[in-house]
Amino acid sequence: MANAELVKIVEKFAECGWDAIDAPAKNWLAASGSADATAKLIAASQQADKDCGSCGCEFDPLYKRALELLGA
Repeated sequence: MANAELVKIVEKFAECGWDAIDAPAKNWLAASGSADATAKLIAASQQADKDCGSCGCEFDPLYKRALELLGA
């Protein structure tokens, strides 16, 4: 089972309304962190960080922290 901090971050991603990150987050939560779902979440988090990781919103540090916790 993933740690509580990671689950909380991914739940926030799942509720954000941005398909690029919320769909992979919902999938990861539903798949209980399966390897495939984790790989997709890592890719989505990396892309989100690249596209929006310095805009100043509350998600900027969360992309980076999620990637750390996912071992990416």
